Amino acid sequence: MQHLEGGDSEHAHMLANKWMSASKLAELVRTEGLEYKKGKFSAIEEQQLTDAIENFRTQKGLSEDQLKDVIFAKGSQAKDNSFWSEISGALHLRPIIAVYHHVRRRFHPLSAQGKWMPSEDEILQQAVLELGQQWEKVSDRVGRMASDCRDRWRNHIEHRSAKTFGPWTKEEEDLLTQIVTDITVNQGKDMDNDVFWGVVSQRMGNKRGRQQCRIKWTDALSKTVKNQGQKPRWGPQDAFILVHKVDSLHVQDDSEIDWKTLPDANWNLWSPHTLQRRWLTMKRSIKGYEDMTHAEILDILLVKKAHLPSDSAKRKRRVVSAEAVEDSEDDVDDLLLNDPSALTTPAASVPPPVGVADDSDSSSSDSD
Repeated sequence: MQHLEGGDSEHAHMLANKWMSASKLAELVRTEGLEYKKGKFSAIEEQQLTDAIENFRTQKGLSEDQLKDVIFAKGSQAKDNSFWSEISGALHLRPIIAVYHHVRRRFHPLSAQGKWMPSEDEILQQAVLELGQQWEKVSDRVGRMASDCRDRWRNHIEHRSAKTFGPWTKEEEDLLTQIVTDITVNQGKDMDNDVFWGVVSQRMGNKRGRQQCRIKWTDALSKTVKNQGQKPRWGPQDAFILVHKVDSLHVQDDSEIDWKTLPDANWNLWSPHTLQRRWLTMKRSIKGYEDMTHAEILDILLVKKAHLPSDSAKRKRRVVSAEAVEDSEDDVDDLLLNDPSALTTPAASVPPPVGVADDSDSSSSDSD
């Protein structure tokens, strides 16, 4: 584990050893200034986990099957062992509960099963009807991971008959904007990071799902609302700012970047997904980028974007701050599997750079 100082070291030790719910983490963010990592695990973190797990297995003289018995222990032994503290300590400021869920997903024998079949949807519907949203029990019935069952139900099955698909109408966009504004800005919260999309979907009469509402807002409506109703266009100034912000992070690979942390009080019209896509477009414009390191790619882009566009002084935007960073959706929902009460307290902190989770059923889910 890397060397830490002062309060950072205390936080790291606490996060690696104390099992805390989403609501408890949020409370410590507010009361003690706790900072911790959220979002997709970076390539470097994945390697650190792999090394830590293998070191534990070697030191304990465990076989691969015995290691899986430790990872998938049930009942009171599930979290009552040194394994989780040791491998969590190998990462920087990752809560042990997040490491627990991530590793169990990674090693789960039912992971990466691909597209859901209609027959599986039928089994899932019947399981939820009989068992309710007890996802571990539903998982045993369906033969899919608990998180996969949860995400499939919430994003595709629940309220399916009431959902509308296809282009959004102006009335729907206006209603979505009103709902998000009512539950965030009008309550002193951040319109990008303090939104529970399950609540938004319910207020829209479940005619649009959680993912539909989230994507429509973050990738289309939010930037227009922030820009006083005018749809902004990506320009050279934005490219300049993005490259220099990425450079300021001092990461070894762009998989470490948490794109949600890049906006600031004067530059926050663009969603994390937009920023990531724009970065990938610039990166892929470099011939031979596949064989280059992140540092080499960044050096080239810094030369290409060395100067702020000359008309930048004339371009002014009135924007709303988006410095707070929300949990990645899989982090939030994994914590909610163990702590449904966390729905009442959105977690928020400003973590060091990490990654961005995708929108697929198997790897992410919406904040509820």
